[in-house]
Amino acid sequence: MKSKFLFSILALAAAGTALAQTATPKVDQRQQNQERRIEQGASSGQLTPREAQRLENRQQRTERVEERAKADGQVTARERAHMDNMQDRNSRDIRREKHDRQRDMNQDGRKDRPRAQRPQGPGN
Repeated sequence: MKSKFLFSILALAAAGTALAQTATPKVDQRQQNQERRIEQGASSGQLTPREAQRLENRQQRTERVEERAKADGQVTARERAHMDNMQDRNSRDIRREKHDRQRDMNQDGRKDRPRAQRPQGPGN
């Protein structure tokens, strides 16, 4: 009876350790935050549809890398560092695209062009 109880405790501990090594809550939270930033940028017009699609594709690529890292049952420190670097790059690209001068404020799927300023002459 005691050995059965001890065995079940050890099995649960081993399962918890294996789960902890494959869990990536930090990566998952960053993914959610970055996807939210992309959606917000697309809905506000800060991102054109093409920019938003490109950024979403990069997020999906990071998700695939995470899935491959988890596939063998253990996420190594090297794999975590690789995912962190990918997410840093994605975050930087999101910021860069949201703050460039390309806009789609009227949500028509095309970039809005700034209106040309008419030269102010002495007669105007």
